[in-house]
Amino acid sequence: MPITPATAAHSSSNGTADAILLELVDEDGVTIGTAEKLAAHQPPGQLHRAFSVFLFDEQGRLLLQQRALGKYHSPGVWSNTCCGHPYPGEAPFAAAARRTYEELGVSPSLLAAAGTVRYNHPDPASGLVEQEFNHLFVGLVQSRLRPDPDEVGDTAFVTPAELAERHARAPFSAWFMTVLDAARPAIRELTGPAGW
Repeated sequence: MPITPATAAHSSSNGTADAILLELVDEDGVTIGTAEKLAAHQPPGQLHRAFSVFLFDEQGRLLLQQRALGKYHSPGVWSNTCCGHPYPGEAPFAAAARRTYEELGVSPSLLAAAGTVRYNHPDPASGLVEQEFNHLFVGLVQSRLRPDPDEVGDTAFVTPAELAERHARAPFSAWFMTVLDAARPAIRELTGPAGW
């Protein structure tokens, strides 16, 4: 991964990671401070900046990922292509591209902003709370996936009908439908008649 001013602050010379800080924001998405990642997700949650990525193949199918079982938050559930948090001072677009590569081993061949959405989703399974000001991105993936097993348990490309069937029978992240619905106008612009 290339070292940028934002990422340089999150690694140390001996290879150990420092505490991960998130950017706290107000209701308008203006930065007001920072908080440690886990602390920001403790009830009632602190409003922080996040991002969600939706990548599609050339047939207009959405790439889903199943979160690895070792993740502290929402392990084993299905969710959108990639999601996470920018480092303080890191642009959401740069964070989305960085984490997509870190988690899935691919760089999107196209990535475009698709608006923002603000939500408050408690996760009953973990007791954590997602209070997020989420930047949405849609794009295309044309390279072979190389998922990091510490981050991703499985992947699947799905049509809208296949997503509906999977969503009815498998656990999904608490935020998935909120971010998908918010991104739908940009998804439809990207995928055309694929049915999204």
